[in-house]
Amino acid sequence: MIEIVDTRLPEVKIVVPRRIGDHRGFFSEVWNAQGLAAAGISAVFVQDNHIRNPGAGTMRGLHYQLPPRAQGKLVRVSRGAVFDVAVDIRRGSPRFGQHVGEVLSADNWRQLWVPPGFAHGYCTLEDDTEVQYKVTDYYDPASERGIAWDDPALGIAWPVKATQVILSERDRRLPHLGDQPDLAAYFGP
Repeated sequence: MIEIVDTRLPEVKIVVPRRIGDHRGFFSEVWNAQGLAAAGISAVFVQDNHIRNPGAGTMRGLHYQLPPRAQGKLVRVSRGAVFDVAVDIRRGSPRFGQHVGEVLSADNWRQLWVPPGFAHGYCTLEDDTEVQYKVTDYYDPASERGIAWDDPALGIAWPVKATQVILSERDRRLPHLGDQPDLAAYFGP
């Protein structure tokens, strides 16, 4: 059984799989195509990604792929915790530039559904955090783009100071949303 929680952006959902535990540990069905489809998330996943982040304050994102290679992502944390963010980057969307930020952790067992047309990024809250996410299209370097994590127009309250963030050189050079010419289009609800 999977619980679906709405966010302030109707396309972005929090997915909470049930954990059944006893003295041996727990069992959890973290993904079920029928359960997600019944909740309105009809996604066909083609790739699983697993990332280990050694230090708290590690920032990854905000990343996305252009159509027709846009990716939906189902993101979860199996060790540690992150502040996970999805930003609506669909030109013409009534929620363009708005975001949802959620804490995902091994303790709360929440996942975030980030649909195609949204940029995604996260900041680790603990050392040795591991993140897994399923994607709806394969990684395509020619379609990959990104937006600066600290773009003031987005107003994201990241839990790390800019002077303490651990960031790749590539992510350090990403443009602001207003300077990004390559975005998805909004086609209505």
